Amino acid sequence: MTATYTFDVFSSLDGFGTAGGDWTGYWGKQGPELLARRLDLYAGPQRMVFGADTYRAFAGMLAAAADGDDAEVRDPWVTAMVNTPAYVVSSTLKAPLDWPDATVVAGDAADVVARLKAESDVPLRSHGSLSLNRALMAAGLVDFVQVSLFPVITGRSGTEPVFGGAADFDLELVGSRVLDGRTHELTYRPRLHG
Repeated sequence: MTATYTFDVFSSLDGFGTAGGDWTGYWGKQGPELLARRLDLYAGPQRMVFGADTYRAFAGMLAAAADGDDAEVRDPWVTAMVNTPAYVVSSTLKAPLDWPDATVVAGDAADVVARLKAESDVPLRSHGSLSLNRALMAAGLVDFVQVSLFPVITGRSGTEPVFGGAADFDLELVGSRVLDGRTHELTYRPRLHG
């Protein structure tokens, strides 16, 4: 049986994964339902998949939070994600990584993830890793795209367009919910258009 693969991403309404300026994490829109839902998503058995850039960003945030006072980085769901076994797809990083239970897997991302899906006995999930997941979507390896859509427009300060440069896809909505009366979680099954 092939494991499912979920591309899990946060986005502003205008499609950015992060923003500069005075925006804080979650664009300042986190609430108890969002945080509880995020923790629930990481409660069951699964394995994470990260690209090298996302791994470096997460590892850097965690190291900075260990020295500082950034409570968002210490949210229980982030701790659960960090403690979930992970694969880091990279030809530049070498083991050991500064991450509990992480394995570096070198090679073409589509080949690596196709093999992981075939071999895994638990679902695979990737949070962020935008360029990796755009490539995996184009290769038909992403079963679900789960977007947490925050009620902000970051037109001037938005960074990292979530789907910038992606192929065209038709999306079948398979789940939706509203968290804290403002943040939408939308889950789609993607299919290449055309």
